[in-house]
Amino acid sequence: MKNAAAVGSFPFGSAVQLARAVRTGKVSAVELLKAYLDRVDRLNPAINAVVVDDREAALKQARAADRALAKGAKVGPLHGVPITVKESFNLVGQPTTWGFAQLKGNIATTDAVIVRRLRAAGAVIFGKTNVPVSLADFQSYNEVYGTTNNPWDHARVPGGSSGGSAAATAAGLSALEYGSDIGGSIRTPASYCGVYGHKPTYGIVPKRGQTTDDAILSEGDISVVGPIARSADDLALALHITAGPDELLAPGWKLQLPKAPASLSGLRVAVWLDQPDLSPVDDEVRALIDAAAVALRKAGAKVNHTARPDFDPADSHETYQRLLMALMAPPGAAYTAMVARAAALDPADHSPYAEQLRWSTCSYRAFAIAANKREHLRWAWRRFFADFDVLLAPITPTAAFPHDQSEPMGVRTLVVNGQETPYWSQLFWAGLAIASYLPATVAPIGPTASGLPVGVQIIGAEMADRTTIWTAGQLGRLVGGFTPPPGY
Repeated sequence: MKNAAAVGSFPFGSAVQLARAVRTGKVSAVELLKAYLDRVDRLNPAINAVVVDDREAALKQARAADRALAKGAKVGPLHGVPITVKESFNLVGQPTTWGFAQLKGNIATTDAVIVRRLRAAGAVIFGKTNVPVSLADFQSYNEVYGTTNNPWDHARVPGGSSGGSAAATAAGLSALEYGSDIGGSIRTPASYCGVYGHKPTYGIVPKRGQTTDDAILSEGDISVVGPIARSADDLALALHITAGPDELLAPGWKLQLPKAPASLSGLRVAVWLDQPDLSPVDDEVRALIDAAAVALRKAGAKVNHTARPDFDPADSHETYQRLLMALMAPPGAAYTAMVARAAALDPADHSPYAEQLRWSTCSYRAFAIAANKREHLRWAWRRFFADFDVLLAPITPTAAFPHDQSEPMGVRTLVVNGQETPYWSQLFWAGLAIASYLPATVAPIGPTASGLPVGVQIIGAEMADRTTIWTAGQLGRLVGGFTPPPGY
């Protein structure tokens, strides 16, 4: 980049910094885009994070952005900033496959709502990033685009399902990313790749346009869409740009999120480090989260390691799994086959496989009962957050694990403190926030002894998104923050 010396934040600075550089003329939008595209061409083959290339359309947008500045036009907060989005979002003229080989020719005819809002803020969207099939794994690989590697260690996973999003952000291939989350899909990749990620309060960011079928308009329960970035400030900006009612609701309501705290002094922090019966946590991960809590206490926060919301964690996790499995069941013939298998189960069979099959094919009545249990959880969390501002917890029990594409997926394991644990047990930590509609932000808090990044999950009360993001920024200054992976 011709003006790289003038833009000291490139390529790893925040989107906020890069936008300022474009607005002040330190670099043009075209120069900045070409600089990121050059990095993609040189560095992406090793990690395979950016899998959809829309550079020709992006170059037109960047030229238009430069012309607008030259004319003195009023511009948005991301004017001229090159970004990518998760493959699952519709981007006009590009395929949306969710990793399904049979959908390689599924070309989007409209932009997703968040894509439109990011474009309206001036962002230049030049591509999309990789996902697992059906957005349903803790790693990101599929027959359409192949496997995405973690930029910190190519032998390890970047997380899923927004694995390409986090890998591209960490490797400095994009200034900002947007992902989605129903089982940690923003937060786990952020932790594995050492970046920031935010799962918004349910319902405040429209999901319309994150689908393989334009005819599907309904907003599925519990899942959300949200940003991935290299700074908490970028999370806050991206959320501000994309949050708010979709067109159907816009005439009647306006989103007004509560302000973040002004100081760490007196911040009420609860800490939940482990749950051995449901999802044991690696000692190194626990130690890093505990160190983050200590840093907050030294900065003036009030820290409590024993406080818990008033519910049984096992009941909470089961409620989450019931909702999740029902929502993640496949369509068409695959679902019909699942219904037949569920009907053939022995009523006395309560194995994990049998229960998950029943949950995946449950009746509307059964789903409604689970949803009512979730409402009890929401009220329990509300009472808890009357006494606390945030809860620190793991988002996943370990740092990034080695690639494991063995089948069936259900027999995979995760090694925690030298012991094999069920692969899907890590969903417990993601489900705490998802099942009850809570916002949760992941912030990088330091490496393991082997140099792999670890993030802490910061959970807040419903609508306290600004508080969890703000706390992530404070922790970044105290104990962690983004660090570029070696070699990038």
